[in-house]
Amino acid sequence: MSLLTNIRAISQKIGVRPALGMAIILLMLMHVAGVFPLSFIDKLEQFSYDARLNLLMPKTVDKRIVIVDIDEKSLKEQGQWPWSRNKLAMLVNQLFETYQINTLGFDVVFAEKDESSGLRNLEWLQQNDLKNDAQFTAAFKALKPSLDYDGAFANSLKNRKVVLGYYFLLNGNTQQVGELPMPPAFIAHSFDSTGNEFKEGTGFGANLSLLQQSAIYAGHINPSPDEDGITRKVPMLIKYADNYYASLAMAVAQIYLQAPLQAKEQIDVANAYPILEMFRLGSRRVPVDKEVQALIPYRGQQGSFTYVSATDVLNNKLELNTLKDKIVLVGTTAAGLLDLRATPVQAAYPGVEIHANLVSGILDNNIKARPAYILGAEFALILLVGLLLTIKLPALNPLKATLLTLTVLTVVLTLIAICWVYANLVLPLAALLLMIGLIYFVNMSYGFFVESRGKRQLAGIFGQYVPPELVAEMAENPEKISLVGESREMTVLFSDIRGFTRIAEGLDPKQLTQLMSEFLTPLTQVIHSNRGTIDKYMGDAIMAFWGAPLRDNNHAAHALEAALQMQASLSQMNEKFIAKGWPKIEVGVGLNTGNMVVGNMGSSFRMAYTVMGDAVNLGSRVEGLTKFYGAPIIVTEFVKAQTPDMLYRELDLVRVKGKDNAVRIFEPMIAKKQATELILSELNHYHEALDCYRKQDWKKAEKHFLSLQQIENHPIYAIYIQRIQAFKRTPPDENWGGIYHFETK
Repeated sequence: MSLLTNIRAISQKIGVRPALGMAIILLMLMHVAGVFPLSFIDKLEQFSYDARLNLLMPKTVDKRIVIVDIDEKSLKEQGQWPWSRNKLAMLVNQLFETYQINTLGFDVVFAEKDESSGLRNLEWLQQNDLKNDAQFTAAFKALKPSLDYDGAFANSLKNRKVVLGYYFLLNGNTQQVGELPMPPAFIAHSFDSTGNEFKEGTGFGANLSLLQQSAIYAGHINPSPDEDGITRKVPMLIKYADNYYASLAMAVAQIYLQAPLQAKEQIDVANAYPILEMFRLGSRRVPVDKEVQALIPYRGQQGSFTYVSATDVLNNKLELNTLKDKIVLVGTTAAGLLDLRATPVQAAYPGVEIHANLVSGILDNNIKARPAYILGAEFALILLVGLLLTIKLPALNPLKATLLTLTVLTVVLTLIAICWVYANLVLPLAALLLMIGLIYFVNMSYGFFVESRGKRQLAGIFGQYVPPELVAEMAENPEKISLVGESREMTVLFSDIRGFTRIAEGLDPKQLTQLMSEFLTPLTQVIHSNRGTIDKYMGDAIMAFWGAPLRDNNHAAHALEAALQMQASLSQMNEKFIAKGWPKIEVGVGLNTGNMVVGNMGSSFRMAYTVMGDAVNLGSRVEGLTKFYGAPIIVTEFVKAQTPDMLYRELDLVRVKGKDNAVRIFEPMIAKKQATELILSELNHYHEALDCYRKQDWKKAEKHFLSLQQIENHPIYAIYIQRIQAFKRTPPDENWGGIYHFETK
């Protein structure tokens, strides 16, 4: 109760949102410090680690390490596993003598004697039934060395850089099979005085004494899956009977590098005892955690290393340089041999490739670290970021609050990615991200409930004109919205169905109503998606504008994009109409940009948010010209001037009814970056013809237009050919100027 009382007192003093933010910060800090651990955050941390690993891993192939795979092909050609030791001896000899590899590691344990040669039976006969048979005894003595498969395998290991694998039992089972290798000399003393929590073996499964004594070294192959069953780490040392034993990857890297293995400790000031922080192999660092485990630096999914089939090695089918001077790991991907692991990068991942990734990471100095001081860094980050958001967010509107949160999030993620890639540090992320999300959610939720009344008022006024997205945007800055009439530069759009009267006469009222609904709805969605405001529907026509109620610096471009999408939408619409037996619809769209008066206008009986002015009237006139020029979209020169990325065909210089000044009109063709040489050539040809026409060079102009008409039967070419023929008979007056007058709307 005292905590709730304190929170209530703080909220009354500093405000609800800052108080809640402080509570969230405190909760995260208590988790990090271990005072109030939250298990779900630990699971989120594992998820965030896996996400970073998959996003930032190099996804390249390390050519230095090759995996000799006991795969399905090998089992099919060489027989089921286990193979005889003389076959394994052949494999080792091939690798070192024929292919001249550098170092060999076995992700396989040879714990039992190989009696597949029948040697034991022959020995029994020689000692019993045939002990007096001199001929048999002589033959057996000569044959015996070739039947000692374990001996042959042991001989193949001698004086070569071969590392065998073995495993520890960590579950209380005290079974002991085979012989353990000698522990590394540098750890002959005890680490019991350190603060590390070593994995401790209770038993082991190791190799035959003969084999272990023949090999130069050995390393354990124990994975260390987390609680969710995912293998992210491998213990670099495991304690057994007061000795400490290195992993297979560590052993292989040490033999390959021929570098002394050294342990480095750091002093835990708080507890005044040393902690094993990392190992060194020459210049290579192998950082470990409190349990002396190293994070596996996965390069990518299965296949991050070259795989060769073991049977191809035995049969000498590989190029010699495939394995020369390489580190070779012998393992299996065959499903029946049960060496597939769940990993962050793949659900079923070969265990041998886990060791390969660790060896590769050691060679590249690329093992990620989580040193003890990371706890302090996480604590500081949570405190600083939390206080920043707690103080700043309540004072900002939702848009600015979102931008600040995204900026902070970007900075945090960038910092964590830089530490991962360039410093090999794994900074904790889950608690920090959860805190950022919770503080943002608290502020937005509070703001929503408090500010929703104003948003509903705006939605009531403008909901019939603009999409909900713009209403929400307007609510962020309501001071910028005015219903009072004002003049501003905007773009207006008019669209109209061609031949609508004929279409209406061919449908009954129910069909016509349905057609208009299916026609107007998608076109309205297009206008809304391009930030347009619907002014009104006029029967089959649509009037819309851009630049109000929210100002839009790209109003012309948005209006043009809407016009293009309306025509594209119409093509899809007509397929449905034709399937229903309805007539095909064609729509003309006219656009104009200019100064217009916008605001809530009308009478005391009815008001409407609309635009008025000469620029609006010109837009309406331009739409009426689409049928005459056979162009689905026509824009004025004022729209063209503000949309430089579009390629246009100039249609004409016209003076529409009710206007004194002539205006150039254009048909949008294609985005300039998408224009082909053919389109540009035809357009240049057309503009050359238009130039000849305006210079009254009728003969040359007619020739150009006739030539163009052979390329494309565009209505504009026929229009100019007809005009030229008329001007040949009756030339225009001296003040003509290339202007075409329209006396009708």
